[in-house]
Amino acid sequence: MPRQAPLLTIGQPDPASRLPYTGRAVFALGFRPFYLLAAAFAALGMALWAALLLGVLPSAQGPATMAPLFWHAHEMVFGFAAAVVVGFLFTAGKNWTGLQTPQGAQLAGLAALWLAARVLMWTGPVPLAVAADVAFLPACGVAFLRVLRRAKSARNYGLAIALLVLGAINAAFHAALAWDAPLAALRCLDAAAGLVCLFVTVIGGRVIPMFTSNAVPGVHVRRVVWAERAIVPATALAVAMLATPLQGIVPAIVFAAAAVVQAVRWAGWDTRRTLRTPIVSILHVAYAFLPIGFAMLAAAALGWGDRSTALHALTAGAIGGAIIAMITRTALGHTGRMLRTGRAEHFAYAAVALAALVRVAGPALLPREVWIGGASLLWVAAFATYLWRYTPWLMAPRADGREG
Repeated sequence: MPRQAPLLTIGQPDPASRLPYTGRAVFALGFRPFYLLAAAFAALGMALWAALLLGVLPSAQGPATMAPLFWHAHEMVFGFAAAVVVGFLFTAGKNWTGLQTPQGAQLAGLAALWLAARVLMWTGPVPLAVAADVAFLPACGVAFLRVLRRAKSARNYGLAIALLVLGAINAAFHAALAWDAPLAALRCLDAAAGLVCLFVTVIGGRVIPMFTSNAVPGVHVRRVVWAERAIVPATALAVAMLATPLQGIVPAIVFAAAAVVQAVRWAGWDTRRTLRTPIVSILHVAYAFLPIGFAMLAAAALGWGDRSTALHALTAGAIGGAIIAMITRTALGHTGRMLRTGRAEHFAYAAVALAALVRVAGPALLPREVWIGGASLLWVAAFATYLWRYTPWLMAPRADGREG
């Protein structure tokens, strides 16, 4: 039998709180409201997108602020993924610094700003939607940076800066649409998705080998030195290439190089031995979509395949898989529970992985209505299951009586 995966605390035990928190439990720490909101929006947003694609919802009743394609791509990155990143960093930041990250009224205000942006991005009016949406990431980035500066945690400044960069890309996206430059807007969306993939690369490279070694008996994790040195520069260069309209041999080489180093890293993690430990294997499955996605982008740059399908390997596969893995793992640990996953978590893991597989392979193998409907249904079911399982825990105080 595999050993039980250890409890995850994002960093060291927390010595932060100066005064006991007496407000609502859901606003005690960043992961609580943002994981709930992100999961709810993942399910609702994908259901709306599928309804638009399949003609169930007429386009005239779709988003009032932009074309449905732009709305879907924007909201999955700057709505869904951004909420999870912010929730994760606010939670991790408290442990890294020993200082309190936003909680209570401040955290509720940021969550309300995120929610207002999501509603307004569908309903309009455009000026209010853009104002709320563009304000969210800088507000979170500045709040996080203030905590890091007070703690003199210079080694983590880059994470706050990454939030601000993501916010700048979001502003550029809205500016491109305002200036009637849809191709530039698409490049902004691609760059933002790539930046989140870089985050998965950095954090995944740190935690996946550790979680694997701690939880899986007999596993042999190998670190290939040259690949570890090259992986961040190679992936960052590929992300930069996503922001350009270039096609042909040059972007193909850049994407292929990223795919190779990602594949070499992943191959050293002994994935086969993790299959009986779902809370670990889902991380391996999610990470596998990084080399797959970059390889598909290399092929698409040469005219062999579809760029959108390749991007969905990164977004639905790598980002979606990493998110469902981390919002279960960290929510269990930070609500005072042991990392014991059950049928609900295992279903959610399998559903996200299958949704990504259907979205990537479906266009070549299945009728359009089948792969769109199948991938969307699996995705919605995964995050609806998460909400069913985790909402009571995220709304309530920690099971062990500690603050957080």
